[in-house]
Amino acid sequence: MSLSSFARLTGAAALVGLSAFAAPTAPASAQTSGDPIKVGAIVSVTGAGAGLGGPERAGLLLAEKEINAKGGINGRPLKIIVEDDASNPDTALSKANDLVFNQKVVALLGPSLTASTVAVGGVTHANKIPQIAFTGIGPAVERERKCLAHVLPPQKLNAQALLEYAKNIKATKIGVLHDAGYGNVVLAELKPMADKYGVKLVAIEKFEIGATDTTTQAAKVKASQPDAIFIIATSATPFRNIKQIQATQPIVAAIGSSSYDYVNAMGPAADNIVIPEFLVGEDPLPHQKAFVELFKQTYNSTPKNYEAAAYDAANIIAAAIKKVGPDAGGEKLCAAMKTPYSGVLANYDFSADDMTGIPVGSYIYSKLVGGKYTRTPFRVTQ
Repeated sequence: MSLSSFARLTGAAALVGLSAFAAPTAPASAQTSGDPIKVGAIVSVTGAGAGLGGPERAGLLLAEKEINAKGGINGRPLKIIVEDDASNPDTALSKANDLVFNQKVVALLGPSLTASTVAVGGVTHANKIPQIAFTGIGPAVERERKCLAHVLPPQKLNAQALLEYAKNIKATKIGVLHDAGYGNVVLAELKPMADKYGVKLVAIEKFEIGATDTTTQAAKVKASQPDAIFIIATSATPFRNIKQIQATQPIVAAIGSSSYDYVNAMGPAADNIVIPEFLVGEDPLPHQKAFVELFKQTYNSTPKNYEAAAYDAANIIAAAIKKVGPDAGGEKLCAAMKTPYSGVLANYDFSADDMTGIPVGSYIYSKLVGGKYTRTPFRVTQ
C-alpha cells in the first residue's frame, strides 16, 4: 500500500464539509491555572478523508471544551493542537515531527487514515509518545508499536461484522467494491474468513482513493450476480455509482462510510444501505445519550462514530495524564492508558492484542432510510 496513494484531494468539497464543525460553545470554564497541557492531534480536515477528519475535529474540540469547563486536568487547562494532514501521509509525518519536537506535546491523537497512522507511528514509537489513532489496526508493523492504541475496531473485526450480516440475510455470493486504501486492508482480512461463513467472493473490484467515477467497477460487480454487495471505502462515489447502474442487491457498507458527510454526498443512493457501526445518533444507546445531546446543543447536528471516537480519545488521554501527571514521561502515560475504559463509542481495553479490545458483539447494525439512520434488530451473538 503506497503512502502517496492517500494524497489525492477533494478540494473545495472538503472545505464545505468543514464549515459544519466550527469551534463549539460550552459552559464557562471552572478555574484553571498554569501552562496548558498540550496534546497534539492530526486529522484529515481536507482531502479525500475529510468526511472522517471534519467529524473527528468536532469531537476533539467538544472534549477539550468540556474537560476545561470541569476544571481541566488537575487544575491545568488542556490544549489540543489540531493539525490538518490534508489526507496525505507525508504531511501527517511532517505535522507529527512539529508537534513532538517543536510544540512539545505529551501525546498525539489521530490520524484519520491508515497510511498516515503508519507514518506518524514511526515518530511516536521511536520517541515513546502515546498515540491514540482514529483507525483500526492495519499493517503488521503497528503491532510492534507498544505505545499505540486505536479507538476504532481492527479491520479484521470490520470484516467479520460484514460477514455476520451476510450470514444473517443468507447471502452466499458477495460482490466487493473497495478503495485502494482502507478498503484494501479490510479486504485482506475478509478473504481468509469468507469460507468460514460459507461465502464466496464472486467479484472484487478496486478503485483509487479520491476516484470520481467507479461505474466500470460497479458494473462488473453487478454482472457477477451476487446475493449482496459489500462497499468498503471512505467515499460517497461508489454508492452513487452502484445505484446509477440499478443494482438491486442489498448493499452492506463498512464503518468507514458511516459519517454524515459521506451520507449527505450519497444523496438518494444512501437509502437502504446497512452499516455495522456503533452509534446511531437518532436512537442512541443509554450510555450514549448524554454525549449525543451535548453534541447537538453545541453543533446543531447529529454525531456519528468518528465524532464519538475522537471525543473518547481525548477523554482517555486526559484520564491517563490526570493519573500519572503530564511530566511522567511517555512510558508511564502509555501504561496508564492501557486500562479498560468505558467510552461513548465502545468499551475499550488497549492492553488487548488488537490494541482496541472492542468485541464484535458491540456492533450495531443500522439502515439508512431517507438519509437518516435507524437501528435494525440484528446483533451478533457472541
